Amino acid sequence: MRTLKSLAALLAFGCYVPLALADDASVTISSPADGTKLSWAEPTGINYEVIPGPKGDHTHIYVDDEEVGVLRRLKGSYTLESLAPGKHEICIKIVNKGHTPIGVQRCIKVSVE
Repeated sequence: MRTLKSLAALLAFGCYVPLALADDASVTISSPADGTKLSWAEPTGINYEVIPGPKGDHTHIYVDDEEVGVLRRLKGSYTLESLAPGKHEICIKIVNKGHTPIGVQRCIKVSVE
């Protein structure tokens, strides 16, 4: 009976996969919403959540294909300085330890007036 309990415990813990390894990588930008109109006179707060997956390490944030910051937290916010008037694309990309994008990203388009 003791052997059976030991075997059951071994199977239960041996099959355990950490949540970060079980989930696919993903990026969510909760605000601003895609298509939002922003004021050029005010900084823009970007609220995000990231699941880096097994190949990701951290994230970079880009405005119009130019890297503007490194995000080390999985959930949080990042403040962009005021953006010039016009249309802009803001992207958060998951990267590996070598800072190379792994192909998982989320982009939004905003208009600044």
